[in-house]
Amino acid sequence: MTRKEAAMANFMKGYNCSQSVVLAFADMIPIDEALLLKLSSSFGGGIGRLREVCGAASGMFMVAGLLYGYDGPETGQIKTAHYARIQELAHRFEEKHGSIVCRELLGLSVRHEAPVPEARTKAYYKKRPCPEIVGDAAEILEQYISEQPI
Repeated sequence: MTRKEAAMANFMKGYNCSQSVVLAFADMIPIDEALLLKLSSSFGGGIGRLREVCGAASGMFMVAGLLYGYDGPETGQIKTAHYARIQELAHRFEEKHGSIVCRELLGLSVRHEAPVPEARTKAYYKKRPCPEIVGDAAEILEQYISEQPI
């Protein structure tokens, strides 16, 4: 199974978009899977259903931080290089989907929604592009990792 397929399958199991992407890369991250899922749990629905930055993009950025990030109070080249990496990933995502903002990806005019997630029914999956977006985020990150070894 590819990471794209794994991320999509994770979403279809009920994980949020951020968790779905992070979980698809869990084998590369030396952190307990349950902790990874908790770490990424707040970012679904564009950060707690605020419909801001897409959770799939946030998951991609979290994995990039865990694989390539820095761990000190950096202010110079190390931070600049990492931010450039994140901007590159965001640009690739935007090239594919036109935005990294959840509400724009979903065509919603509502900025903040109620915190209650929608039921995952056939109708939900039919009207939402989220499984494909989650898969694309995983594929973009996998491609990036193949170009920029850890």
